[in-house]
Amino acid sequence: MPNNEPIQHQCSFCKRVITIHDQYDMPIYDPQTGFAICKNCVKEINHFIEENEASKASEEKKGFAETLDDTLQQNKPHIIKQYLDEYIINQERAKKILSVAVYNHYKRMKYGYLNEGDTEIEKSNVIMLGPSGCGKTALLSHLSKLLDIPFAVTDASSLTEAGFVGADVEVAVRNLYYAADKDIEKAEHGIIYLDEFDKIARKSGANNSITADPGHEGVQQALLKMLEGSVVEFTARGQRKHPEAPTIKVDTKNILFIVGGAFVGIEKIIAKRLQKADANIGFGAEVASKEEKPKFDELIHKVRPEDLMEYGIIPEIIGRLPVICTLETLDEDALLRILTEPKNAPVKQYEKLLAMDHVKLIFSEDALRAVAKKAIERKTGARSLKGIIEDTMLDIMFDIPKSDEPRKVTITADCINNGEKPQVEKIDA
Repeated sequence: MPNNEPIQHQCSFCKRVITIHDQYDMPIYDPQTGFAICKNCVKEINHFIEENEASKASEEKKGFAETLDDTLQQNKPHIIKQYLDEYIINQERAKKILSVAVYNHYKRMKYGYLNEGDTEIEKSNVIMLGPSGCGKTALLSHLSKLLDIPFAVTDASSLTEAGFVGADVEVAVRNLYYAADKDIEKAEHGIIYLDEFDKIARKSGANNSITADPGHEGVQQALLKMLEGSVVEFTARGQRKHPEAPTIKVDTKNILFIVGGAFVGIEKIIAKRLQKADANIGFGAEVASKEEKPKFDELIHKVRPEDLMEYGIIPEIIGRLPVICTLETLDEDALLRILTEPKNAPVKQYEKLLAMDHVKLIFSEDALRAVAKKAIERKTGARSLKGIIEDTMLDIMFDIPKSDEPRKVTITADCINNGEKPQVEKIDA
């Protein structure tokens, strides 16, 4: 006759006797030693671990919040702007916007750490619009140095939707992780700059493709969760994604995202909207000639979210980028100032390099202006200034180290425009 008596086990922790009616009543049991843990004890242990971890996390957050006091005191908006003024010429409005955005971001973090469960202050992610070489990346690079926080630049045009050939959106967070020297905590309070963001604008109208598009709306959708704050998992650099690969987890809740791009043609969208608004006013409105091309610098500061939507940025993304920062084109005078005034001005760099070889470097006013004009012709803004000087000075920098005698090198406009050799004179030590 089969034994119908129920099986019983005693929990080694709470000493409760567990009657086994089905598999769900079965405790964690070792038949060799008779050691058993009931479901209640498992739940209590799990609850204890969760509470302990939550308490530790809360203490760590409060400790970090206290360190933010110094950060906030030393980096008030006017202090940040003063620092940026030493390196960045013009772009006054952009410098103010970024200074305020960064300051408020760290205030938000402090508030969130000290007031958990209270009113949540949303992130002030930034979208930057400006032509190539106007100083977008330079602004953020100097900003990260001042704040001493990890900063990573990722080319948004290289990102693709999962399943397509290219880089997954998680690569932006991975780049920040490595910029933070693999310190997850530091990475979780850093800045991510997504450059060329306009290149992932959604196609519209006649150009819209029926087939899946790895570089447009799908990528924006994939970026959405990351922007608003989520735990991003990624593998170490060089490792392919597969179930067995160890992953690194980074919470993006307190990462400041700044996206930027040239947004070529957006001035036409802004002009079209403004013309419609003028037309609605009445017959007295001034009608602009069709031949008149809208000027970027005049219109870019009037950009609105609906213009970005028209350009191809999805509404959900725009909602996560509440701060719009615009930069104007750098004219010849601005480029001239960039060459000589900032702490890291290209001319200052070459003067110091040649001074190490006992050489005094002099750029004539005409030479500097020629460099600025050449940069405008190339339509690359300040980005090409150093390259133009490098081309002119290549031979002189090659020949100078042949002798240790003190000399003076003068760069003229003919050196820049016609490739003439710089003037070299011996001077007294």
